[in-house]
Amino acid sequence: MSRRPLLFLDVDGPLNPYAAQPERRPEGYTTLRVPREAVAGRHELLSRSSTLRLWLNPEHGRALLRLGYELCWATTWTAHANRWIAPVLGLPELPFVDFRAALFRERPDGVHWKTAPLVEYADGRPFAWVDDEQSDHDEAYVTAHHPARALLHHVNPRIGLRGPDFRALADFARAAGGTDEDAR
Repeated sequence: MSRRPLLFLDVDGPLNPYAAQPERRPEGYTTLRVPREAVAGRHELLSRSSTLRLWLNPEHGRALLRLGYELCWATTWTAHANRWIAPVLGLPELPFVDFRAALFRERPDGVHWKTAPLVEYADGRPFAWVDDEQSDHDEAYVTAHHPARALLHHVNPRIGLRGPDFRALADFARAAGGTDEDAR
């Protein structure tokens, strides 16, 4: 078993700054158009458009691989992330958390529907989770149900991952036991 902490990656928000001004692609990003039928069933595809527009920064893949984590998709893209997102970022095929049992189910305690499956998937390993939808309820749940270190790192969906985010993730990985040697 790997000694490195897990890094759970959401796509829409952290990697795809979907809330940025729609007519202005952020600098350093490339546009990807995914056919609607290729990812049928995704909640974002409620528009009449035949494609889903994503903005992805190819530099993010290299930066993520250098952080000292074992990377894992934590997105409604599930396996589709390996087909559409990973190649643009230069990432290898990654495991993904299967959210089918929890997908979009509201909880009376305010905990995000992803949180419990991520804690279960981590199975006691340290982890960081980058997303644009975490709250204090999620922090409290992780603290109460996860015995290892965890970082819930919120990313603004208007700007996506930036330098300070990568520094915070690198600092956490070092503190949680990830090393540069592990990342090779």
